[in-house]
Amino acid sequence: MIPFRIDVAQADLDDLHRRLETTRWPADVAGDDWSRGVPQAYLRDLVDYWRTSYDWRAAEARLNAFPQFTTEIFGTNVHFLHVRSPEPDATPMIITHGWPGSFAEFLDIIEPLTDPRSHGGDPATAFHLVIPTIPGFGFSGPASEPGWNMPRVAAAWVELMRNLGYSRYVVQGGDLGAWISLIMAGMDHEHVSGAHLNFLPTPPSGDPADMAGLTEVEMRRLGLLMHYVDDQSGYMKLQATRPQTLSYGLNDSPVGQLAWIVEKLHEWSDSAKVPEDAFDRDRILTNVMLYWLTGTGASSAHFYFDNADLLPTAKTPPPPAPPLPVPLGVAVFPHDPGQPIRRFADRAFPNIVQWSEFDRGGHFAAMEEPDLLIGDLRSFNRILRG
Repeated sequence: MIPFRIDVAQADLDDLHRRLETTRWPADVAGDDWSRGVPQAYLRDLVDYWRTSYDWRAAEARLNAFPQFTTEIFGTNVHFLHVRSPEPDATPMIITHGWPGSFAEFLDIIEPLTDPRSHGGDPATAFHLVIPTIPGFGFSGPASEPGWNMPRVAAAWVELMRNLGYSRYVVQGGDLGAWISLIMAGMDHEHVSGAHLNFLPTPPSGDPADMAGLTEVEMRRLGLLMHYVDDQSGYMKLQATRPQTLSYGLNDSPVGQLAWIVEKLHEWSDSAKVPEDAFDRDRILTNVMLYWLTGTGASSAHFYFDNADLLPTAKTPPPPAPPLPVPLGVAVFPHDPGQPIRRFADRAFPNIVQWSEFDRGGHFAAMEEPDLLIGDLRSFNRILRG
């Protein structure tokens, strides 16, 4: 376990500034319409802010406020935050990000979860937090070899928690992190005390009886999932089949990397017109910087190639070995395309002990609605502790 501190060379920031300043913009045929992708007027404004106003050094200091480490697991580098609670009997929890996320998603929930006593919460709900970066992403850097699929990441996280000395712990995740967490819970159920997810697509089985009696809310959720499959999942098909071709643009153009990510922040969030309706603009750019500065836009795309057999259609998620042998908590946010339908979820996971439905928020709950996610995790912790 090697202590790690972010210290980006000024030359890298100067190179970014030059690339932003000399961007070669395409012809604009879409106007302000997001249906063809990110509108150029919006992106030009965001890039101008990135170049002239965004302060990476301030973001760097914010990220460095939390203890970070690197370690080698299964021959590859793993970067992680390890933030221990001042409460000695706090519950250990490992949180896993997805794509196009990073550990920067969780900055607003770390202190309230680790030190609830200082943030209006019950100290009995405190967590020790481990927040790793998936190999191929961010400061974990490109993986040492191909084949880092979700079961391999789950096994690496089990090893990480063992090396940190945690014999009982909770797993939490959204997006790809949800599947990694479920796989961990099945793989290491002797040590995992519970799993909490804020992403759990539940497509119907194909039996016409599944559609009988669905409520209006359930039909809307199914419609969001189908809209994702039909209209919003092209990124996954491309990253799962031709990541190397895509990688040249992502690795060479910061504006290309920004557009590739910000499109999904817009589509999967509770944003009325622009992503800034849901997210702080600086946090958007910090998340993108973690891909750009580390050159992992390309390697993170390859993660989908290595998981193509687990996500073949975007309709059928990779289930853990049934039944999931630990208690499950599910947080449902209304603008997430992967909202579950309870009757389908109960069929796959009969041990759901907490089911929370919120009236706002989307796919990136820790950034969009941190207070809601914090409260839900505290409640889940109370259930697990009895």
